[in-house]
Amino acid sequence: MQPYVFAGGTAVLTGAASGIGRALASRLAERGSHLALIDRDEEGLRTLVARLRPEYPELRISVHPFDLSRTAEIPDLADAVLREYPRVTLLVNNAGVALGGAFTQVSEEEFDWVMDVNFRAVVAMTRAFLPALRSELGSHLVNVSSLFGLIGPVGQSAYSSSKFAVRGFTEVLRHELPPLGVGVTAVHPGGVRTNIARNARVGNGVGASDAQAGQREFERLLRLDPAQAAGIILRGVERRQPRVLVGNDARMLDLLARLRPGSYGQVIEVLMRSTGGGR
Repeated sequence: MQPYVFAGGTAVLTGAASGIGRALASRLAERGSHLALIDRDEEGLRTLVARLRPEYPELRISVHPFDLSRTAEIPDLADAVLREYPRVTLLVNNAGVALGGAFTQVSEEEFDWVMDVNFRAVVAMTRAFLPALRSELGSHLVNVSSLFGLIGPVGQSAYSSSKFAVRGFTEVLRHELPPLGVGVTAVHPGGVRTNIARNARVGNGVGASDAQAGQREFERLLRLDPAQAAGIILRGVERRQPRVLVGNDARMLDLLARLRPGSYGQVIEVLMRSTGGGR
């Protein structure tokens, strides 16, 4: 396929109010994309748009406050977006939530909430917007998985399960959709400085001290600037890369998981202890 062309296209972006999503919105606007921005944080969306509109008055930018855990309502969301933007050329499924705790410490409802937002919403958004993408020559789909869609660390049973599911779903689409004219990219960010650790929920079976320690450990790993991460992602989209690893940690641990698929957890534990991050 030819390189993806941002200028003049329309990008639908979830999780746009903060972190990588906010940085992607800014970088997409720089490249001349019209924007349909989706997030449950309406105030964050409007703050972002108030900054972007004066800088890019030629672009159409709309906000769509929506909680992606309401997966049954996503077709209605898509209808609302498509009424404003009949021609969509890029869908970025970026929104995600986190839940700390071992499998025995999280409830079924908590586990399902993570799967709803991180995986089922990705499937529903893709299904809802795929007809529009197929109707546009040179369109593209981006699904954001995670470093934890490459490895399964202790205490991340729900989050890692959801991100492995996104990875598998996207790998299948990477084979199915290009013949239909839609490029596909799976993104695996490593430790990007976002609020995901601060906003993460903890399982109802996790003690307060363990929850605080887990949050500190998670935040310690978040080093890469979101703007830098967004630039890496969009370069990958432009080049139609099937997979984008964001950060040295993602590249290193992807290689480790391939070399030591049955024992990488032991290696990670040793590395964590050696850098002062062990439990």
